[in-house]
Amino acid sequence: MTVDTVGRFERALEGLEVGFERVPAADASERIEMIVEEPAVGAPLPFEGVTLPESVTTEPTSADFEAARTGVTPVGFAIAEYGTVAVESTADGAEAISLYPDRHVAVVAESDVVPDLSAGFDRLADGFAAGQDSVVFATGRSATADMGDLVHGVHGPGDVDVIVVEDR
Repeated sequence: MTVDTVGRFERALEGLEVGFERVPAADASERIEMIVEEPAVGAPLPFEGVTLPESVTTEPTSADFEAARTGVTPVGFAIAEYGTVAVESTADGAEAISLYPDRHVAVVAESDVVPDLSAGFDRLADGFAAGQDSVVFATGRSATADMGDLVHGVHGPGDVDVIVVEDR
């Protein structure tokens, strides 16, 4: 993974009108807290030194989902070429946190940003070989033009922010 891969990812996200920030792990928790609109739901973050704000509910009820304005999820990997994030499915269904609220904050490690679809498929194959059987791919904000003009946020988040946590 090179700096260019993350730069390519940033440019793809910009074209999709998705927010992007690259931050050191030491600053990531604070940055997440600044982006989150409450009430918020989230899945625990697996990045050393990075935590969710205390205001983020990690064991949401259906009422919490209904009220949530923001969902925060870790991302297994991201595909720079398309600005796609791969939210790994879990036994408890935590990936739904990225789908229901109006805003999705995706958090990915810098080393988990792969350059292209081929590398993404390699990562997917590795995950499936390890027993993971489902991934949600998200590219940009939810959008539909089913009934005329393009509308954002009808079938999922209308706002998306991606935080890339530096590995250094």
